Amino acid sequence: MIRLAVISGKGGTGKTMITAALAHLQTKSLVLADCDVDAANLELVLRPTLIRTEPFMGMKAAVIDPALCVQCGECTEHCRFAAVDFDSNGYHVNPLRCEGCAICAYVCPATAISMQPRQTGEIRYSATEHGPLVHARLVPGAGNSGLLVHAVKKLAQEENPDRDLFLIDGPPGTGCPLISTISGVDHVLIVTEPSVSGLHDLKRVVAVSRQFHPRIAVAINRFDLDPALSETIKTWCQAGNIPVIGMIPFDAAVIASVRNGVPVTADGSSPAAQAIQILASNLEREWENDTDTRN
Repeated sequence: MIRLAVISGKGGTGKTMITAALAHLQTKSLVLADCDVDAANLELVLRPTLIRTEPFMGMKAAVIDPALCVQCGECTEHCRFAAVDFDSNGYHVNPLRCEGCAICAYVCPATAISMQPRQTGEIRYSATEHGPLVHARLVPGAGNSGLLVHAVKKLAQEENPDRDLFLIDGPPGTGCPLISTISGVDHVLIVTEPSVSGLHDLKRVVAVSRQFHPRIAVAINRFDLDPALSETIKTWCQAGNIPVIGMIPFDAAVIASVRNGVPVTADGSSPAAQAIQILASNLEREWENDTDTRN
C-alpha cells in the first residue's frame, strides 16, 4: 500500500480540492482519510454515504463524587485551569475547562475525585464512489486532535489492508495533527501558494516532514497570481532537492466545483483540471521511482 498525505503549511492553499481531484482521477484501489479533524471538509466534495460511527474517547476528565466530598477546597486551590466550580450544590468540575491533569484527584484528601472517560469526538466510516472514507469530528475546543488523527488512520488501514493507495487529506500547519498525519507515510505532497506566508510556511512544513523521511513533493496552487514568487518557490525547492510536480493556475472552475460539491476534475476541460491531471501523472512517476529505489 502506498501511503500519500496531502498537506500544507497554512490553510486555504487548496489542499482538500487537490485531494478530492486525485481521488477522482485515481485508477488504483483506494481508501481515503480526512485527518484535518478540527475542520474536516473532504466529505463536502466527495459526498460520502455514512455507514457507521464510533465514539472517540479523549483524555479523561475529573469527576467529583458529592457523597464523598468534604468541601475542603483543595481541588480548587490546586487546579491551574479554573475547572473546579463551587455553588449551592457543592464542588463540581467544568468538563469544558478540565485538561485531565488529575492534580485534583491527587490532592483530594477524601479520594472524592476520580478520572472518568469522556467522549470528545466521533469517527465516521463512510462509502464514496472512489473508495471508503474515514473522517471525524472533534468537539470544539477539545484536545487530543493528534490522537484522533491516529485513530482515523488506524481504522482506515485496518479495515482496508489490501488497497493499493491510502490517500490522506491532512491538516494545515506543523502541530500535533500534522505530525500524527505524516507519521508512517511514504509520500508527502505539500500544497503551497505564491505568497510570502505561503513560502514561509512551506519551509516550516518541509522541515517537519523531513524528520519522518517520506519522499516530499510540492504543488503550487494558483501559481499565476504571482509568477515571480512562484519562481522563487521553485528555486528554493530545487536547492533542497524537492521536486515541484504540480503548477495549478487560478481557475474559476475550482470555485464552481466546490459549490457544486464535486471534484474539479469531474469536468476535465478546465485549466485547473488539466493541471491536476499532470500532477497525478507526476505522482505516479514518483511512486515508480520510489519502488525502483527500494528494489
